[in-house]
Amino acid sequence: MASRQEALAAAGRWFDEGNLLAVLRRRVAHRTESQDPAALPRLAAYLTEEIGPSIEALGFTWRVIDNPVPGYGPFLIGERIEAPGLPTLLTYGHGDVVRGYDAQWRAGLQPWDITVEGERWYGRGTADNKGQHSINLAALELVLAARGRLGFNVKLLVETGEETGSPGLRALCQAERDALAADLLIASDGPRLRADLPTLFLGTRGVCNFDLTVALRDGGHHSGNWGGLLANPGTILAHAIASLVDARGRILVERLRPAPIPNSVRQALAGIEPGEPGGPEIDRDWGEPGLTPAERVFGWNALEVLAFRTGNPDQPVNAIPPVAKAHLQLRFVVGTRPDEIIPILREHLDRHGLPMVAVTPARDETMSATRLDPEHPWVRWAIRSMTETAGRAPVVLPNLGGSLPNECFAETIGVPTIWVPHSYPGCSQHAPDEHVLAPVMREGLLLMTGLFWDLGEGGV
Repeated sequence: MASRQEALAAAGRWFDEGNLLAVLRRRVAHRTESQDPAALPRLAAYLTEEIGPSIEALGFTWRVIDNPVPGYGPFLIGERIEAPGLPTLLTYGHGDVVRGYDAQWRAGLQPWDITVEGERWYGRGTADNKGQHSINLAALELVLAARGRLGFNVKLLVETGEETGSPGLRALCQAERDALAADLLIASDGPRLRADLPTLFLGTRGVCNFDLTVALRDGGHHSGNWGGLLANPGTILAHAIASLVDARGRILVERLRPAPIPNSVRQALAGIEPGEPGGPEIDRDWGEPGLTPAERVFGWNALEVLAFRTGNPDQPVNAIPPVAKAHLQLRFVVGTRPDEIIPILREHLDRHGLPMVAVTPARDETMSATRLDPEHPWVRWAIRSMTETAGRAPVVLPNLGGSLPNECFAETIGVPTIWVPHSYPGCSQHAPDEHVLAPVMREGLLLMTGLFWDLGEGGV
């Protein structure tokens, strides 16, 4: 049997010989745009033609389950059980991607094939999430080849609707709770804190998207004849937003503000500086006063206006518009209850004399906030493993600034969750020219190989 170092060396050679690139190129070619209703057959094919056969070759059994929500893509559950008394790992990935936006990629690039330019691998899904779950499946394969066995049991869940809010995932996890039961989850999504910093995060902020709408009449009316006589929806909506968040981004609705940041979270975030070289400069006076940038993005709630429209901004006319609409988003940490957000907003607007402002949720699924304690034994174990592999300690984030359906694992299944991202903040995820960095992918493969090797060593 090979040693840990020999297994890591084999993983490095496997990457350098182009094997991961070849696997990822094959997977990127599947046009799995879950936002396109016509893509349902392609979503199913990714599971039945790509993932299923790949894990079957590693000794997994697998099955595909229809989504309990009509019109959305299916799920795959696979498992490899070596012995009842061994630790059981749950891992996760999503095979769907956002729309390709084919025409918007720069010359020489296309979303459904990988283009290599230096250290960058361009293609839709390279970062989110095909590249990330491909690394983790490859690491399982490499440990199995080096040791002859994993030394632990594995359960795999792959969904095809994460980019549309993971419809049906919570119901699936409830129905398959026993089949997915495990000792811990190790999965990968989202970016590292910075490209050169191995990172693990222990949960995610929740997300609630909602619309504010002021619809006062059927059509516009001449501003000269009716200005000063008709209520202006745009003005009303602007004041509604201003009552929720001030001019520096501070949330004004007390019940939408989180409890004080726990000491363990503050300690974990001490010394962490968000941002990426070449990225936008952080506005130091934006958001909640008295918090560091890391605390604002990883430890606090943020209310953002994502879109605001009234009249015709591209070709304005001298008419009082009949309707104004804004799309807002609350990113929230543990302690904010997602089912209370819309009622809190409704009560707040009514109290401020704005009953004409309608509040409606903008998506079917609201992702809850989760956070594993940074002092949890599995976290300390993962830090030791990653430090040994990388030669430096990883950054530990109590939760990601973004959102993932982590509550399905942490709460519905009830398993400690550790996420090891293999992307970086400048990857153009969800945008044209999405890409990953080869050095980050290579180190990610080594980190996962080390984690899976250590998990099978016993004594955990």
